[in-house]
Amino acid sequence: MDEPSQIFVPDDAHYLRQAFRQAELAFEAQEVPIGCVITDARGRVVGKGYNQVERLKDPTAHAEILAITAACQTLENWRLEGCTLYVTLEPCPMCAGAILNSRIDRVVYAAADQRFGACGTRSDVLTGNALNRLIKVEGGLMSEDSIALIRLFFQEMRARKGDSGKKSVSLDL
Repeated sequence: MDEPSQIFVPDDAHYLRQAFRQAELAFEAQEVPIGCVITDARGRVVGKGYNQVERLKDPTAHAEILAITAACQTLENWRLEGCTLYVTLEPCPMCAGAILNSRIDRVVYAAADQRFGACGTRSDVLTGNALNRLIKVEGGLMSEDSIALIRLFFQEMRARKGDSGKKSVSLDL
């Protein structure tokens, strides 16, 4: 797989911090702490979301999907051309498909996901796609912060369940 580029623009860290705030909301709600924001071509936040799979009892309630839905409602259009999606963990195949179908131009993610990452790490839904759309992907900005937050979440989850940690779950992040 090709490595994502690491050509960040000055505001990328700003918007990724906003995605981390969404991830913190997920953490507080005892959801896997992944957060997402979407900006339009002018840099205005038009959608945001955080994982809500458990609360909504919906396997599609990933941060990216909820942020895409919010952005489409804000812009009153299913086409998100000119938009950038910022997310704390590399999108999975489902979310990458939604990114592709919504016509988002650019994806910036913090940590690569070795297990499910579909933007070049495990698989690549976005590059060389059937729709012949060019989507720029940058990864690795604030990666350590994302990994630390996810690890802390799973440590606390195991502690809540009384797991001694002997059955350690490998995150492979």
